[in-house]
Amino acid sequence: MKYIRFQGNDGPRWGVVEGDRVRPLERPPYEALSYTGETLPLGACKLLEPVEPTKIVCVGKNYYDHAVEMGEGIPKTPILFLKGPNVLNAPGAAITAPDHVTRVDYEGELGVVIRRRAKAVKAAEAMDYVLGYTCFNDVTARIIQKSDGQWTRGKSMDGFGPCGPWITDEVDPADLAVTTRLNGAVVQQSRTGLLMRDVAHLIEFITASMTLEPGDLIATGTPAGIGPMYDGDRVEVEIEGIGILGNPVVLPHIPRE
Repeated sequence: MKYIRFQGNDGPRWGVVEGDRVRPLERPPYEALSYTGETLPLGACKLLEPVEPTKIVCVGKNYYDHAVEMGEGIPKTPILFLKGPNVLNAPGAAITAPDHVTRVDYEGELGVVIRRRAKAVKAAEAMDYVLGYTCFNDVTARIIQKSDGQWTRGKSMDGFGPCGPWITDEVDPADLAVTTRLNGAVVQQSRTGLLMRDVAHLIEFITASMTLEPGDLIATGTPAGIGPMYDGDRVEVEIEGIGILGNPVVLPHIPRE
């Protein structure tokens, strides 16, 4: 199934995509599906970010080539950091940054959406806790990230987490192509089969320390090829079998190098 959140007349709504139609849901799809009985054309639905997380758990340096690219060694255990729900940004919405930010980078990633409360979950059972998968862009204020010495501020500015276009349970996350394009040119290209820690083992590692709630999002890490974006750019994150997450970049205060 493909799950979307879209803008309804009275606020955000959930739905299931079937071909070019949407079947709206009465409530989020985490435990059971409850349809309203309506159908809507998909093309008429304004898509929102398809998640309502209490937290976004991100994994740093989970591709070997990106760890080398960052020049700080290969981590022995997963590096975790959090982004708050304030970073969420819808498909097609603009990526912006405060005026004090002088560099903004893209980071295309596979997102994993949690279906039910998960605590101390073993890898062998981990996939039972997954609702599905989506595209995520871990937008980063790179200079601030490096200068602060920890990643919270540089990773957690408003809108620094575009997500979508939907969640799907119709893919196997073991070996999906992950591609990031900037103005149509490929800037990141890898496969989830090259993740140093796969989805199941990430869930085991994370839930050994913190409880994941329904709707929480895990961003599994980005491959090599990170780089800056400038005003007027368009960035796209495409993941095989999921779709394309596209966002315009509006950064008039950052001059193009």
